[in-house]
Amino acid sequence: MGSVRGAVSCAERRGAHKRGEAFGASAAEMRYRSGLKEMPGFDDLLGQDAAKTTLERAFSLGKVHHAYRFEGPPGVGKTFAARLLARALVCERVAGCGTCSSCTRAMSLATEGPEIPGHPDVIMVGRGLYPASLIGSQESTGISVDQIRKIVLPRMGYGPHEGRALVIIVLDADELTIAAANSLLKTLEEPPQNTHFILVTSRPKRLIDTIASRTIRVRFGPLPKAALRTLLHTEGLSPDEDLLERAQGSLDRARLLGSEEERATYANFVEAVEKAVEARDPGAAVRFAESRPGERDVLLDHLRYLGTSYALRERERAERAPERLGEFAEDHRIVLRAARAIEQNGSPALALEALILELSDRPR
Repeated sequence: MGSVRGAVSCAERRGAHKRGEAFGASAAEMRYRSGLKEMPGFDDLLGQDAAKTTLERAFSLGKVHHAYRFEGPPGVGKTFAARLLARALVCERVAGCGTCSSCTRAMSLATEGPEIPGHPDVIMVGRGLYPASLIGSQESTGISVDQIRKIVLPRMGYGPHEGRALVIIVLDADELTIAAANSLLKTLEEPPQNTHFILVTSRPKRLIDTIASRTIRVRFGPLPKAALRTLLHTEGLSPDEDLLERAQGSLDRARLLGSEEERATYANFVEAVEKAVEARDPGAAVRFAESRPGERDVLLDHLRYLGTSYALRERERAERAPERLGEFAEDHRIVLRAARAIEQNGSPALALEALILELSDRPR
């Protein structure tokens, strides 16, 4: 077994890179789909050596746990790794031979209907993944208890249909509603034989404690620049240093910023912040807050871009005007505080107003 490559989505524009992480289409997998390379394996997981070692050791000792929690930033390969682990578990020969029918179907996704793996023993769960006509609810705010009851629980009494194991991958597991999470508790604690759960999350703190305590954590970190550059080159992209810095170790984010249109959107956000700060007027702060991006995740992404902009300016100042060092570093900290407030379910409008007012109070 080799490495599990940090790779993700086919992002469909702004805000949609989250969906890409969910389905986990890596550069290696896309080459496989195009017939340009053999099926991807654990050696295709670049930049995640710690996670790779954990999974390899579990297989080598014959001690693959029944419930894992893959956690880390968006766009670093968590779901791709989950699908590779599922493939290895259902493989007909060895741990993920890559050539048997089970391996092929575990790594393929349906082209019609829900975009789920083709192997009947690899079950995927995620908000909005299944139509309301199938599960009985729209799931506008989270993974519903209906999805768990209709898709997961009925399989618990039967075990694997074909393979050596039954694997349930829960995408964005932090979006499980309380009812859905509670419906999984008993199964997570005492799963049927040869049944494995892999919970994937970029926001582990949002998981309820009873779910988190029943899973083994596997950490995924931001992708190193070298790994990110390699992955982008594999996709025919030639990233510059600024893009690699702003991607913050996320392949999804790098793909998004590779679009001139998207990059202009982020730059416009930074410009709007600076104009509101220069106005030094509470009214400007309110107006800026009212014009914010609507989706919370998109807003957080814009704030991270803003924070990175300040960090890069601080680095440049260290080289050119060290006597003024620290100014942009403090701006960066203020932005991070605003992002944390929003991540903790604070009011986005209030957080942005406070951000502009704090930045306005600083000497320029």
